[in-house]
Amino acid sequence: MASTVRIPLVDGPANGETIDAELDSNDRPPLTHHHLGAEGLADAQIYELESVGEQWCYRWRGPAV
Repeated sequence: MASTVRIPLVDGPANGETIDAELDSNDRPPLTHHHLGAEGLADAQIYELESVGEQWCYRWRGPAV
């Protein structure tokens, strides 16, 4: 069973929300997170992984479309 970590979303429409990200074999979460909006993929937002000290956050980069 893969490990997960709770990562906050920073900036953009989902600012302040958190997600559970699955860690890979090197104990790292995915480099990006596509946060679905009310319209599903048509309204998705891209968040990119950043390190903050010894922790992570996903920072908003813009709409996926």
